[in-house]
Amino acid sequence: MNWFERALELAERGRGKVEDHPLVGAVLVRDGEVVGEGWYEFAGVKHAETIALEQAGERARGATLYVTLEPCSHRGRTPPCADSVVAAGVARVVVGALDPNPVVDGRGVARLREGGVEVEVLDSVAARRQNEAWRTWKSLGRPFVTYKVAVTLDGHVAVPGSRWVTGEESRRLVHELRAASDAVAVGMGTVRADAPRLDARDVGATRQPRRLAFGRGPLPEGSELELRSGPLEEELRRLAGDGVRSLLLEGGPALATAFLAADLVDKLLVFVAPTLGGVGPRFVGDLARPAPLTGLSATRVGPDLLIEAYVHDV
Repeated sequence: MNWFERALELAERGRGKVEDHPLVGAVLVRDGEVVGEGWYEFAGVKHAETIALEQAGERARGATLYVTLEPCSHRGRTPPCADSVVAAGVARVVVGALDPNPVVDGRGVARLREGGVEVEVLDSVAARRQNEAWRTWKSLGRPFVTYKVAVTLDGHVAVPGSRWVTGEESRRLVHELRAASDAVAVGMGTVRADAPRLDARDVGATRQPRRLAFGRGPLPEGSELELRSGPLEEELRRLAGDGVRSLLLEGGPALATAFLAADLVDKLLVFVAPTLGGVGPRFVGDLARPAPLTGLSATRVGPDLLIEAYVHDV
C-alpha cells in the first residue's frame, strides 16, 4: 500500500472543519504495519502527527512517519510536532510538502534532522494542491483565486436563444464549488445584466460564501451582494485579512480580463459545452502577454468537458 496516499486520504477528513489551518494527515508505519494514524480537524484538537504518535505509543520508536505537511516547530495552540516526533524515537519522516507559513518554512524539517531523524521531502503536487487556498493565503496574503466560466466549443460565453451554456450536471457542480469557497464574485456588468444570487443551492451546503461584486456601484435595489470598488489587489488583501482564503470568480469577460491582466488568477475551471455559439463575446479579452498554464486536466461532466489548469502552481 502507498502509505503517503493514505495520509492524503486522512487529511481530506478535515476538509470544511479546519478553519484557518491546513489539512494534514499522518500515518506511522513500523515493519510494514500501520501503528498509528491521525488527521487535523479544528482548533483545540491535537495535530495529526500527535494523534498518530499517541495511537502508536512505544511502537513509534524506529517507525516511519508519512505526513502530508511539514511538522510544525513552534509552539502555538499546541506543542511543536517536530519535537514530539523526535522524542518518540521515530526513525524516518516522509514529508509531502514544506509549510509556507513564515513561522515554519523549513524549520520543522531542520528540527527533525537535528534530532537525528532521517527526512525525505517529496514536494508532492498532490500535497501542495490539497492546501492550495491556504498556501496562497499564507504565502501571498491574498485569497487563492479560481476563475470559473462556461463556454461553447468556439469560446463564446452565451448561446443565442438559450439561458444556459452548459448542462445540468455542470451547473450543479458550480453550486458545489460555491459551497466549498469562502467567497464568490462577479463584476458589475454581470450584476446589472443577470442579477445573480451567487449562493450555493440544493447541494446541502453547511454555510454560504460571501457574495461579492467588483466594480463601480451602485448595486441595484434589493441586491444582497457586497460591493468592492477599490483596486483589485487591495481588495484581495482586505478579504484575506477577513479570513477569505478562496475566491471563486464567476464574472464575465471584463472581470476575467482585469484579474488575469493583474496576474491575480491562480486556477482556471473552463466548462466547455458541445455547442458552437457562433457570435457574441468570448470568455477573456486581449492580454498584454501570454499566460502559460500548468497542471492541465480534463473531465467529463455530463455532456460537457471541464478543463482545469493552473496559472500559478502552489
